[in-house]
Amino acid sequence: VKMRILMGTYALSAGYYDAYYKRAQQVRTLVKKSFEEALGKYDILISPAAPSAAYKIGEKTNDPLAMYAGDIMTVNVNMAGLPALVVPCGFVEGGSAGLPVGLQMIGSPFSEGKLLRVGHIFEQTLPDLSFVPPLLADD
Repeated sequence: VKMRILMGTYALSAGYYDAYYKRAQQVRTLVKKSFEEALGKYDILISPAAPSAAYKIGEKTNDPLAMYAGDIMTVNVNMAGLPALVVPCGFVEGGSAGLPVGLQMIGSPFSEGKLLRVGHIFEQTLPDLSFVPPLLADD
C-alpha cells in the first residue's frame, strides 16, 4: 500500500502530469469502454480473481513484484468503477486443505444486487467447499 501511495504521489507531482496522470486517464477511458461493450452483451463477466491460486502466508515476502502482480485481475475492474464479487471456486494442492482459487464476477454499474444473487447461487450449487487455510509457508 505504501508503494502505491508513493507511486501515485510521484505521478501527480509537478512535471509528470502529462507523462503519467493524463495517460493513465486515457487508458482508464479505454478500459471503461471495453467493459461497457462486453457488459452490453452479457449480464455478468467472469474471470479469475488472480493469476494464480492463493499463496501461503509469508511465501512471497521476498518477492514484492509477485505480490504486486497478484491483484492484476482486479485492478481493471476498479479502474472502470464497476462492482465485482470474488467467490471461492476450488482448491489446488491437496483438496480442501489446499490453497483456494477465486472466481471474479463483474457487473454493470449499480448491479450489486444481481452480483450477490448470482454469487449466492454459484456457492449453493458447488460441491462442498469447506476450507481449512494453511497458516504459514513451510520454512
